Amino acid sequence: MPPGRNARVYAVVRRIPRGRVATYGQIAELAGLGPHARQVGYALSALEDDRVPWHRVVNAQGAVSVRTQTGDDHGQQERLVAEGVRFEANGRIDLKRFRWRPRVIHGSGTRR
Repeated sequence: MPPGRNARVYAVVRRIPRGRVATYGQIAELAGLGPHARQVGYALSALEDDRVPWHRVVNAQGAVSVRTQTGDDHGQQERLVAEGVRFEANGRIDLKRFRWRPRVIHGSGTRR
């Protein structure tokens, strides 16, 4: 993915507040990547900046996606729990409760 796309993904992810999560598909849409949620995963796997809260991005089922072939999620669930995000018994987050919903600025199509 071109560096400009990665930067757009990171800019959106930086806006997710503590205690909230967003899905890969949601980030793709907000970053102007259309339905290409997988591109968000590629961008996050290339991430070298600790200031981007990658741990706030989950899959469409509200579950943590394993980031490595060893099955290590790099403490994603623990980080989210520390921010107040609760996991159900099935290991999923209730997206109705914890999903980030950016406000739309009326008339501009821009989201904050």
